[in-house]
Amino acid sequence: MNCFITGGLGFVGRRLSNFLLGKGHRVTAVGLSKNPDFIKHPDFRYISADTTREGSWQQELDNQEVILNLAGKSIFKRWTDKYKQEIYDSRILTTRNLVSALPGDSQTVFCSTSAVGYYGSRGDAVLTEEASPGDDFLAEIGKDWEREALQAQAKNARVVLTRFGIVLDKDGGAMAKMIPAFRFLLGGPLGNGEQWFPWIHMHDLLCAYQFVIDNPEAGGPVNFCAPRPVRNKELAAKLGSALNRPAFMPAPAFMLKLLLGEFAESLLNSQRAVPHKLENLGFKFKYADMDSALGEIILKRA
Repeated sequence: MNCFITGGLGFVGRRLSNFLLGKGHRVTAVGLSKNPDFIKHPDFRYISADTTREGSWQQELDNQEVILNLAGKSIFKRWTDKYKQEIYDSRILTTRNLVSALPGDSQTVFCSTSAVGYYGSRGDAVLTEEASPGDDFLAEIGKDWEREALQAQAKNARVVLTRFGIVLDKDGGAMAKMIPAFRFLLGGPLGNGEQWFPWIHMHDLLCAYQFVIDNPEAGGPVNFCAPRPVRNKELAAKLGSALNRPAFMPAPAFMLKLLLGEFAESLLNSQRAVPHKLENLGFKFKYADMDSALGEIILKRA
C-alpha cells in the first residue's frame, strides 16, 4: 500500500515508517527536518514542508491508500501563550490541510492521532471510547483535532481517531526522561501518585496501526493504550524495581506547577483509559502489563 505520514521522522513517526517499510508498504513522509538521514530504503520518500501551510506537499495525497497523521508540536515543555498556540495550530491546521487535499472520493484509511488527554482528568473513572470529553486545554485540542479529521468522511475516507496513551519505548519518549532520573536516584511519583497513567508499548502501538488499517470495522475513536493502566506511584515503584533503584523522590504538585506552569497539570491528570474497541475487534497485546513492557525496554537499554 501507499502510505503517507505527517510527522514521519518524529518519535513515533520514524518507528512507524520503518515498521510499514518492513511490511512491504511504500512510505512518503513529510516533516520539518531539512536533513532526513534517519531512514534509507528504496520505498521511502521524504518531503520537507510545514504542514500547517498549504503547499505542493498536498499533491502527494492523490494516490495514497493510507494517511497517518502524526504531526504536532511536543506538549512536554513549559507552555507560554505563544507555545500553546503552536501546539494547537500544528495539529488543527495540519489536519485541515490534509482533509482539504483529499480527492473527492478518496476511499483512503485516514488515521489521525488524538490522545487520551481528550477525556480531561477523570479520577478513577474507566474511560472507554464512549466517555465524554474534558474541558481543559488538551481536551479542547482533542475535540477540535478530531472534529477536523472527521471531515474526511465526507470524502469517503474511513477515519480512525487514534487516542494515544503515553508511548513507552527504549529510544525517546517518556522512558528517555524517566530512566536516567531513576538511575541517578532521583525517581519517584509525581504529586500524590494516585493519578492513573495510560500507556502503550511502542511494539503494540505499531501493530495496532497495522490492525486498524487492515480491519474495515475499525473507525471513529480508538484508544491506543494497554488494557492495564497503572497509577503513577505504581509505575514509579515498578520502574525502580526493574532498575534496582529506589523510587523515594516524589515531585510535589506545587513544585511541578512552580517549575512547569500550566503543563504540570497534564502530568497530574488522571485518565484510566482502556482499549475497549481494539480488544472487541480482536487485537492481542504483546505487552499488556507494565512489568513485561518495562522488562523489554530496560533489557534493550542495558
